[in-house]
Amino acid sequence: MGAARPRLSAPQPVDFRLSIGVIIVEAARRSGSLITARLAGEQGREVFAVPGSPLDPRCEGTNGLLKQGAIPVTEASDVFAAIEPILGRGIQVAEVREPAQDVLQKNTEPRADDRNRIVSLLGPTPVSIDDLVRLAPTTPAIARAALLELEIAGRIERHGAGLVSLL
Repeated sequence: MGAARPRLSAPQPVDFRLSIGVIIVEAARRSGSLITARLAGEQGREVFAVPGSPLDPRCEGTNGLLKQGAIPVTEASDVFAAIEPILGRGIQVAEVREPAQDVLQKNTEPRADDRNRIVSLLGPTPVSIDDLVRLAPTTPAIARAALLELEIAGRIERHGAGLVSLL
């Protein structure tokens, strides 16, 4: 007898009662995402799809949904425009402003105490850069800039998988 094929669990039913619709970002021609889209449509929910390259097999499903009448989505405002009439009211979205470029440049220069904090968290055992960023009471940009300065100065060694150690 041959080896038994692994059995996948049966798909769980999706309850769409609390949703207005579903957004399908990527779906191959035969995928669970298309089943979700079909079930949402059958339950009277909106089906949104993000268009993809016609050459990418991972986008065949979403592009097919668009051909079948799914609402195309390329940005959040596409979804808002489609659901505002359903809700019968406008959607308030907080304005997000990017910081000015000069503010970004001023705030990414590590100070001596930033460098000292990073060095104090390092040792001969490799640690994750992500852990350093979380543990150092500073911004990720400053922590990474301090690590770069330490690397250029020859004080740290980079290892695979985002790990660094003190030399």
